[in-house]
Amino acid sequence: MTETVTNWAGNITYTAKELHRPHSVNALLNLVAGSRRVRVLGSGHSFNEIAEPGEDGVLLSLDALPAEIDVDTTARTVRVGGGVRYAELAREVHRHGLALPNMASLPHISVAGSVATGTHGSGVGNGPLASSVRAVEIVVADGSTGRFTRGVENRFGAVVTSLGALGVVTALTLDLEPAFEVEQHVFTEMPLEGLDQAGFETIMSAAYSVSLFTDWRAPGFRQVWLKRRTDQPLPDFPWAAPAAEKMHPVPGMPAVNCTEQFGVPGPWHERLPHFRAEFTPSSGAELQSEYLMPRESAVAMLHALDGIRETVAPVLQTCEVRTVAADDQWLSPSYGRDTVAVHFTWVEDTQAVLPVVRRVEEALAPFDPRPHWGKVFTAPAAELRARYPRMHDFHTAARDLDPRGKFTNTFVREVLGD
Repeated sequence: MTETVTNWAGNITYTAKELHRPHSVNALLNLVAGSRRVRVLGSGHSFNEIAEPGEDGVLLSLDALPAEIDVDTTARTVRVGGGVRYAELAREVHRHGLALPNMASLPHISVAGSVATGTHGSGVGNGPLASSVRAVEIVVADGSTGRFTRGVENRFGAVVTSLGALGVVTALTLDLEPAFEVEQHVFTEMPLEGLDQAGFETIMSAAYSVSLFTDWRAPGFRQVWLKRRTDQPLPDFPWAAPAAEKMHPVPGMPAVNCTEQFGVPGPWHERLPHFRAEFTPSSGAELQSEYLMPRESAVAMLHALDGIRETVAPVLQTCEVRTVAADDQWLSPSYGRDTVAVHFTWVEDTQAVLPVVRRVEEALAPFDPRPHWGKVFTAPAAELRARYPRMHDFHTAARDLDPRGKFTNTFVREVLGD
């Protein structure tokens, strides 16, 4: 490796001896065919070793490949190259009068990497980002290519959210819808008792996308973010007061980094994310964990976290609660169940954070939590495997597509098993 490569947070330094940025698909095919082990870096926004190929492997970046974004306005689809990020994709899609149904909180991340790790946005009716995928094009272990299409290929549910364990994604085809505008309304100080009284579903259904933020220094939520599509009714939200100034989810960070608030309408891709593409997202100095659980357990889960807030608060920057609709990707944390997601933005101190992560996992254990594949977690592999009903089917697909484990690594082998 000719350069030191870390993930976005800087808590992981990759040990691969070679980093390759092929400039053509043919070069990529030859590289995959001739390598013993391959892992794709993506945008580097994972906080664990999911992309680590080891010293005997090749670390691969797709950011030098042509940034293909081919919009089909008739079919309402877009074919997007494996190295493209959401900010680039969204601008081009919007230029054609179309939209993605949802986006994650930051647009800086790669489309292929986000889909592969089960990344999501928010909304009671909105599935994770992988829900929009219609087709996947990958390079498999022998350097040949494959295309997997929803409703046609029975391994489609394995290939979309695959943790990069089945091949290198060179392109995705995504479903689109007509462009829409969104207003963002921010409220402050909603007590936990207010959520109990109003009902979790009522609160989270108040707009197209709803996020609750807390620092767990007191019961309840410091901020509530409502993202309303302008073609839907105005939200009635009597449970908290409107913010008097523009807010950032992380205390002390500049609000200019965030997308427009105070109900100013704007294009979907400039409101659905929390953070603007041209600014540093979140705090930039952090670790992250996230757990997804059945939505019906949301209130009990939040009270369980409130019971350990004195442990959590000292190493926490902010905690976000969102909803995600069920999907059918075999390794998706939202597989088969409507979900509540609780996200922790920790301080940048692994030694201090890990014991708290373990304590959080103990508190959440009764609620069948599935960790986000790209975040920090400590849950034993046997427990994780038991939480995915299609895990055996995924292993079968992996044996078919990658019989020698070229695209696996220590992380994948530990969490997925043989």
